[in-house]
Amino acid sequence: MRTDDDSWDITESVGATALGVAAIRAYESGQEDALFQDPYAAKLVSAVGSDGWNNLMSGMRNLGDSEQGDDTDLRGWSMGSVLIARTVYFDEYFAAAVRAGIRQIVILAAGLDARAYRLEWPSGTRIFELDQPKVLAFKARALADDEPAADRREVAVDLRQDWPKALLDKGFEPGEPTAWLAEGLLRYLPGHAQDKLLEQVAELSAPGSRIALNLGTDKDMADQFRERRAKVMADAGVKIDLENLFYPWEDRKDPRTWFAMHQWLVTEGDPVAVLEDRGRTVPETAKAGMGHHILMTALRPRGDDTL
Repeated sequence: MRTDDDSWDITESVGATALGVAAIRAYESGQEDALFQDPYAAKLVSAVGSDGWNNLMSGMRNLGDSEQGDDTDLRGWSMGSVLIARTVYFDEYFAAAVRAGIRQIVILAAGLDARAYRLEWPSGTRIFELDQPKVLAFKARALADDEPAADRREVAVDLRQDWPKALLDKGFEPGEPTAWLAEGLLRYLPGHAQDKLLEQVAELSAPGSRIALNLGTDKDMADQFRERRAKVMADAGVKIDLENLFYPWEDRKDPRTWFAMHQWLVTEGDPVAVLEDRGRTVPETAKAGMGHHILMTALRPRGDDTL
């Protein structure tokens, strides 16, 4: 069970979920019609040296929502499709941010995010990655031979602690517009911690700053999917109790409402549309669960800003 002061390595608790996300990114990157390329994902998963995670990465087809036809592919699984869609959405979010002149990036709970390495960044871009010390240490070892495409700065801190001070100590400039990312984070925080985090982000955000995030509601995963996912992970040799890592939806504010109430301009994304607009067919088996997943961007306006 989660506690207010729990911590983890990359193979433990919340840290292990980053391995699952990286495995899905590796899977998508290997497809002929891949919507993005993450050449670091497989390297990060393999660096764990776990047969279980390697089995899961190579056997993602078993996670489909159907026993028949194309739906046995990862992309027939609602959460798999959401993870692919949100990767595309957030990649394009950062591309738009740099086009708008933003050169300060903060990735909250960075996990095994490799965007500092795999995306194109203009000269002078600073990327701050925040996460548990052991998680960042693992990534540093795994990518020791790789050079980031920007000025990447690790901020080893628990986001339930005084992370703003740690961020400032690493050279963060609160007077500059910032592009924030909270990918796959909020469900792992209790409601009060989510509100505090969003308040801290807002306090550090100069006009022109923006944030992108995702959040699944309690309706985004049916019991049938949960059971199948647990079986597939057990068969692969991966032991992680995902259900006990989440905090309840009922105890938190909808982030879309929170940012709108604080005068940020909110734009919602539709994960199904993200995929279909790029030519990806989304099986009906996946669409139902994807409809309960929040994907959004919010902008703190300077006066005439629009997303």
